[in-house]
Amino acid sequence: MPGGNPGCGDVVTVYLKGAQDHNHMAGVSYEGEGCTISMAASSMLLEQVVDGDLTMDEVLLMDYNEMIEQLGRQIVASRPKCATLGLGTLKAAIRRYQQDRRLAEAGVSRPEAPEPEKGGLVFGEGATEAARADAPEGSRPHDGLADGLPDK
Repeated sequence: MPGGNPGCGDVVTVYLKGAQDHNHMAGVSYEGEGCTISMAASSMLLEQVVDGDLTMDEVLLMDYNEMIEQLGRQIVASRPKCATLGLGTLKAAIRRYQQDRRLAEAGVSRPEAPEPEKGGLVFGEGATEAARADAPEGSRPHDGLADGLPDK
């Protein structure tokens, strides 16, 4: 499940595999591209989920403000969407998993996804493109960088 922040172009993709009980996660990982805050927050979150053997419902109850507190409110004060991108994407992946399971049990196919809200975090198909398309020029930490060195 991809998730993106159009405000800066950060993108996180969460890979989720449900366990046989459909309440725990048999596997969860992520890959991403973006600022240090979004990548560190995503890493910390998944470590907390795996080490704590959290259920899907426990993750859905996790609070965004709690995530910001764990990272350090003063450190992420100017980038709260970056700090919560991983959590929002993981919650979206869990909701998608749960919805797909209910639809399959009912023998119904998935409806088309609604258009994302302007300026908010985006999740699902097209999230990567939406995050990058709406990001201001030069806002992504790697814009103009090749192997960590500025272009000349």
